[in-house]
Amino acid sequence: MPEGQQIIQVSIEEELKRSYLDYAMSVIIGRALPDARDGLKPVHRRILYAMRELGLEWNKPFKKSARVVGDVIGKYHPHGEGAVYDAIVRMAQDFTTRYPLIDGQGNFGSIDGDPPAAMRYTEIRMSRITAEMMEEIDKDTVDFQPNYDESLQEPTILPTKIPNLLINGASGIAVGMATNIPPHNLREINDAAIALLENPNITISELIEYVKGPDFPTGGFILGKEGVKESYETGRGTFQIRGRATVEIKKGEREDIVITEIPYQVNKAKLIERIAELVRDKKIEGISEIRDESDREGIRIVLELKREANAKVILNQLFLHTPLQISYGVILLAILNGEPKILNLKEALLAFIEHRKEVVTRRTSYDLKKAEERAHILEGLKRGIEHIDEIVAIIRRARNPEVARDQLISRFEFTEAQAQAILDLKLQRLTSLEREKILEEYRETLSTISRLREILSSEAMINRVIKDELIEIREKYGDERRTRIIEEKEALSIEDLIAEEDMVVTVTHSGYLKRSPLSIYRKQRRGGKGTTGILTKDEDFVENLFVASTHDYLLFFTNAGRVYWLKVHLVPQAGRLTKGKPIVQLVQIQPEEKVTAVCTVREFKKGEFVFMATQKGFVKKTDLRSFSNPRSSGIIAIGLDEGDTLIGAKITRGGAEVILATENGKAIRFSENNVRETGRVAKGVRGIALGRKDKVVGMEIITDPTLYLLAVTERGFAKRSRLSEYRRQRRGGSGIKLMNLTEKTGKIVGIVQASEEEELMIITDRGKILRIRVADIRITSRSTSGVRVINMEERERVAGIARVMEKEDDISPETD
Repeated sequence: MPEGQQIIQVSIEEELKRSYLDYAMSVIIGRALPDARDGLKPVHRRILYAMRELGLEWNKPFKKSARVVGDVIGKYHPHGEGAVYDAIVRMAQDFTTRYPLIDGQGNFGSIDGDPPAAMRYTEIRMSRITAEMMEEIDKDTVDFQPNYDESLQEPTILPTKIPNLLINGASGIAVGMATNIPPHNLREINDAAIALLENPNITISELIEYVKGPDFPTGGFILGKEGVKESYETGRGTFQIRGRATVEIKKGEREDIVITEIPYQVNKAKLIERIAELVRDKKIEGISEIRDESDREGIRIVLELKREANAKVILNQLFLHTPLQISYGVILLAILNGEPKILNLKEALLAFIEHRKEVVTRRTSYDLKKAEERAHILEGLKRGIEHIDEIVAIIRRARNPEVARDQLISRFEFTEAQAQAILDLKLQRLTSLEREKILEEYRETLSTISRLREILSSEAMINRVIKDELIEIREKYGDERRTRIIEEKEALSIEDLIAEEDMVVTVTHSGYLKRSPLSIYRKQRRGGKGTTGILTKDEDFVENLFVASTHDYLLFFTNAGRVYWLKVHLVPQAGRLTKGKPIVQLVQIQPEEKVTAVCTVREFKKGEFVFMATQKGFVKKTDLRSFSNPRSSGIIAIGLDEGDTLIGAKITRGGAEVILATENGKAIRFSENNVRETGRVAKGVRGIALGRKDKVVGMEIITDPTLYLLAVTERGFAKRSRLSEYRRQRRGGSGIKLMNLTEKTGKIVGIVQASEEEELMIITDRGKILRIRVADIRITSRSTSGVRVINMEERERVAGIARVMEKEDDISPETD
């Protein structure tokens, strides 16, 4: 062992722990996290300082980026040149930095993720706003420290006038911690800082009145304020950012989705690739072409839609499946007093304000010192001018300047600095005009000293200076907010991803359910053979048919008086020739139950009711809200007597009129007000007195007394009569004749009310469907048998009917 050296025994565990902690703190303090005061990491601070030393002011010529990188790594930041150049690039990109600190000339990359040109090709200088961060650095406003080899000095912080931490944000990953601070609008941050200066007790909630939320350079929307508010209160929070997309209508009523803003830090090229991938995999349907029309004026991504596509649905699918909507997590972590700390909004603003107070105090002290030194010289010149003849004589007699200076000090009690200033005075300053300028400068300097001392004597005056500077910066560099904040968060439900359209829903006797687009059923004239709508087994037949929107709830009422829920879009869509899927696989209907009525509901509103009728003639009215809590196992809708079944259920708004029709051709019309509201498990009251072997087969709620009542029989006869022919009676009576029934017509299957502009859809137990205009069925009196509307085979019977609103777009060119 060499002389003078010794071996020290250490624990390897303790040594590793200590070394790793030293490394971790070095990364945290010296590389990854910004300082809360100037918002800069060391590499950014060193880049800007090196640029200043090179004279790269905002109004000076550009210099090669490689020159700056060389100075930075050679003088202040002994790390890889790639890391330094990457930091330069980010500070120059207007889509990355809200207020760019570097003015770049050349290719600095793109929002598509294209890399910048090599540093030997690009040129840079400081941007104008950066001058506000560096302006006072020569006035002893900040401390300096030795560089890595102690050959030079570098600032520990910059005397910034702009709250850079908040307006430009920061991101970084350290050891065991990370920061992600979003950028903000300079006007809002400065206004909040002014409010904090004026009222140190201001709350974060009050500061949020000034700072609406982050303001990203790429614009877009922030959904909801809760996440933003949480991040301002705690330093952590998450919110959604959504790009700006609009729908443009082209000729021929085709639509385009045009994306003009994308979320912050989203790669535009990868966004387009993701959309194309989803279209290719048919996860998003309806987009025929994708074009990127972006240029130097801004982003423009055009998605051409197919004619039948729903733009709203496709937009919602884009928000859900692509980076057109992303989550942004805020971690407001910065170095404060030499330690990493998570800051709330007030603490972040306060860190900047306290830094400004120190800078203004040190700057004012520096200016005061310089002013006092100048006043001291001017005072000597003033006295020297008053004795100029004697002073000139002394200087002429002196053997050299040192002797002249000593004699002036001895004779007039000048200080050495004053005597030297007099010796350096040019003869031209002895003219009367020049002497007056010296006296005027002396008076102005004394005034400046008085003002500076006043500032230093009062914290309120320092605050006033800071406020005036914040106002000046706000007016000089402030701009309009780019990111819009939507007050309430828009949560995407599954319905937002489903196109809203009318569907024909069919239910077979054995419990098969399906939906098909309404447009596949073409109109036919009265007496047509119909269109095959479903293939069924020989022993099965279609028993229920209705029209509903894909966004509606389906309330399935069963013969046992229970009700079950299902969204229409959850019903399997199938072609005309398929039978669908068993209901028992979609809702938990009991094996012995059978669906006898279906209601479609968009929302469960106050003041609406479910009106029900049973086969034995009982009716009941229950508040719709009683059915607003779906249960997979269903709930009781009505109490039933033994042997009775539920045959109909309709949504009413109170005060309507009801028509009940029986199988044997009787009908009764009465007011809904005659039926009191009861709970779900109640039995109800009698609606019609039935004859022997008769039963109720239909119920209609009259919505418009000018409409017609249509009755259809099992053998395909239909009759249209005016509703006015059915006089109002009291409920519980035996009713009046509805239709003259014969063996040829068969018994009544159901009734509907409709206008001449509407259509009637009839389906048979063999799966045949007829769509016919109501106007094609002639008006007859109550006592007639009606007219044949559909030709059927010998043993074929009508199973169900429904009315369809007139829509030309629903007419399909399909044939049988």
